[in-house]
Amino acid sequence: MDRFDLVVEVPRLTPQELSRAPEGEPTAVVRERVLVARERMKARQGKLNSELLGRALRQHTLLSPASEALLQTATQRLALTARSYDRILRVARTIADLAGSERIGEAHLAEALTYRRSLG
Repeated sequence: MDRFDLVVEVPRLTPQELSRAPEGEPTAVVRERVLVARERMKARQGKLNSELLGRALRQHTLLSPASEALLQTATQRLALTARSYDRILRVARTIADLAGSERIGEAHLAEALTYRRSLG
C-alpha cells in the first residue's frame, strides 16, 4: 500500500440513490481547472508538483504553524514513512493549486491525508 499515492474509497450506491444522483461536473470544466493548476505549478516552481523533491518540495510546501502541527500529529499517529510524508505534501500542494490557493491550508492538508489508507 505504501506505493499507492491516492486511495479513494467509494461506497456502492443503491439503485434508488443512483436514480437520484445529481449531474456531475462537466469534463471540460474539470479539465480547465486542471490546466490552470498545472500552469500555476510551472509558473511558481518550473515543474509539476509530482516532480518536486527534497529542498524544492520543502520550499514550495511551506505550512502554517497549525498545518505543521496537523501534519506532525498525523505523522506520529499514522506512523508515516518519509516517502508518505513527502507524498502528502505534494498532494496537499496540488489540492491547494486546484482550489486556486497560493498557500496550503489546513483543509488542503486534511484532504490529502484522507487519500491515504490507514493499514491498521
